[in-house]
Amino acid sequence: MDNTVRKPVVVITSLVNGVAFVPVGHLSLHRHRQRTGKEGQVLHRSKRGWVWNQFFVIEEYTGPDPVLVGRLHSDVDSGVGNIKYILSGEGAGTIFVIDDKTGNIHATKTLDREEQAQYTLTAQAVDRDTNKPLEPPSEFIVKVQDINDNPPEFLHGPYYARVPEMSNVGTSVVQVTATDADDPTYGNSARLVYSILQGQPYFSVESQTGIIRTALPNMDREARQEYDVVIQAKDMGGHMGGLSGTTQVKITLTDVNDNPPKFPQSVYSMSVSEDKVPGEEVGRLKAKDPDLGDNGMVSYRLIDGDGLSMFELSTDSETREAVIKLKKHVDFETKRSYTLKVEGSNPYIDPQYIAWGPYKDEATIKISVEDADEPPVFVAASYTFEVEENAPEGTAVGRVHAKDTDVANNPVRYMIPLYTDIEQFFRVNPEDGMITTTRPLDREAQNWHNISVSATEIGGHHQDTKVRVDIRVKDVNDNPPEFATNNEVLMCETVMPGRVIETVSAVDKDEMAHRQHFTFSLAPEVAHNHNFSLKDNRDSTASVYVLRKGFSRLTQDVYFLPIKINDNGVPAMTSTNTLTIRVCSCDSRDTILSCNVEPYVLPPGLSTGALIAILACIVILLAIVVLFVALRRQKKEPLIVFEEEDIRENIITYDDEGGGEEDTEAFDIATLQNPDGANGFLPRKDIKPELQFSIRPGPAAANSVDVDDFIKTRIAEADGDPTAPPYDSIQIYGYEGRGSLAGSLSSLESVTTESDLDYDYLQSWGPRFKKLADLYGTKDSPAPPISDLLIP
Repeated sequence: MDNTVRKPVVVITSLVNGVAFVPVGHLSLHRHRQRTGKEGQVLHRSKRGWVWNQFFVIEEYTGPDPVLVGRLHSDVDSGVGNIKYILSGEGAGTIFVIDDKTGNIHATKTLDREEQAQYTLTAQAVDRDTNKPLEPPSEFIVKVQDINDNPPEFLHGPYYARVPEMSNVGTSVVQVTATDADDPTYGNSARLVYSILQGQPYFSVESQTGIIRTALPNMDREARQEYDVVIQAKDMGGHMGGLSGTTQVKITLTDVNDNPPKFPQSVYSMSVSEDKVPGEEVGRLKAKDPDLGDNGMVSYRLIDGDGLSMFELSTDSETREAVIKLKKHVDFETKRSYTLKVEGSNPYIDPQYIAWGPYKDEATIKISVEDADEPPVFVAASYTFEVEENAPEGTAVGRVHAKDTDVANNPVRYMIPLYTDIEQFFRVNPEDGMITTTRPLDREAQNWHNISVSATEIGGHHQDTKVRVDIRVKDVNDNPPEFATNNEVLMCETVMPGRVIETVSAVDKDEMAHRQHFTFSLAPEVAHNHNFSLKDNRDSTASVYVLRKGFSRLTQDVYFLPIKINDNGVPAMTSTNTLTIRVCSCDSRDTILSCNVEPYVLPPGLSTGALIAILACIVILLAIVVLFVALRRQKKEPLIVFEEEDIRENIITYDDEGGGEEDTEAFDIATLQNPDGANGFLPRKDIKPELQFSIRPGPAAANSVDVDDFIKTRIAEADGDPTAPPYDSIQIYGYEGRGSLAGSLSSLESVTTESDLDYDYLQSWGPRFKKLADLYGTKDSPAPPISDLLIP
């Protein structure tokens, strides 16, 4: 009998697509049966709890009623309602709800697997009255079952790709990748297939990998450079009902050097004027190459033609054009057309496409020379003429010739530019180009003349050309010879007869012809002298010999020896040059001591040096006298030395108005005294005082109102003091200056003004103020003359 005790069981059923699934559980046993293995081993069945399987709910359910996920059921549930089922975990109570009586679990909201693929829940059966658990809680998982609700997406689109032109079929361009948010492990919702919607037949795409490849050969960039391709990714393996997504791919063909350069024309015509200078541009041409960058670069060179030596080719770095330039002067009259052949080629060739060559092209250039009005051309590049010196005016020197090379062949006129012949030694015939002299030429003054002759076309554009003319003046023997040096010959008094005292030579300004030499001889007037003789050495030199002895410099210190020199030229020129021989005093070894004449007897009287010294003294004394007289005539200085501050009257400026002459307390009368005399001794320049008088203090005039006594006292002191200056004089200051606001300070002008002051008190001042008292005392009395006011 089996005594196994069965534990209450919770059963969960799940409805998937209307089918009920019951999870597999296991019982917990208090006792278990024993089994004996094949080898007599006893096997024990272990006690274990329930293992909940996964349950599924379809996503995106949009039905009117909640979806039944499953049912919880416990073995202890007898169906009387005493069991209460509790659900907890993710979404419990919000997404998933449970019927606590029946244990049915429903999903109340639409689920999205892409947001959350599964939920973990916990189920438990408890007593409804006591809420005590009847069995331990158990976990189970609810998985959201995927449906095909997300289309494929290209997250990195749009795509941009590049592939070389002329690529082989099947060349990989780019790989596109789409993603599907559906569950790749469930069904075909995330199984994608790629296809091309736009871009055929040029490109194709691999259905499984999304790799885009070229589908046509020889795609030419120059024909079409860009392609817009549309790729589709479809899920459900591409079957009907699958969702799809697209992306755009812009494919650009990159350039390769698959095109040779090509000149638009096979023959080019150009022209150049014959007056153009080398280096000037003649024309341009360019070979077209549709390739880009280095693949389209073209280099040019001249390969043939009769103008290779006259023209050159260069390449413009900016426009990549071939530039034809003039290399040498062209002449319309000599050659009127040239032909050149130019080649344009690619310097960079791709070996992969070398069989498509050759990568070069040729063109012919025909250049015509245009006639231009050119200046005349001299027959020779330069001229050299000779003319003898001293030739008369009008002597022909030579002829220059120029011609007009143009077709018109106009006549030519000649002239000598003044700046090339400033002194105008030559003239040229304007019609035939004959050069003649204007005066005799001197070779010794200028042996070469370098001038220019200008030729101008008559009747044309007055263009001129110049040629250099070098004129050499040929020598004529017109200069007599002369001594090479003019030094004196020094001879000792004790010289012995027969001795050579000098060897003379000659020079000639003329050119010395071959085998031409100088001959020497004594002048006829001294040919028979008894002092010296001359011997011609026949090598253009001559030796001077002494004929006697006993020379004395006291008797004669200098001898003059005329020597005749002949240059033996054609015509021969002769000159007489004088050789100076000075007698000198020498010692026993013939060393010259002195060549001056030494006087043995002094002449009577004073020497020249003494006379010069006396005259100099006289001149100095005369200068001193004249200076002294000039100083005496100047204005005499005053006898008494005064400082600049020594003035006879001091003007004291007050800011307030006083009470007039009656106010004797308004100022200090001590200022009337001489300021220098009050401070010290004033020296006199006209006398020298014998006694020094001590300074005596004067009376204090400031506190005295008796002006008459004060003045008398000062006069007595001045008369008794021989060292005091004479103050008994009056200086008149009648001019106060223009625009003076103060006016005159003198009371002399107050007579012309109306005043109410009483000046009768002046009568008590004594006879010295009588005139003033008469003037101011009576207002009706006329004013006395100024001379009467002077104090005697």
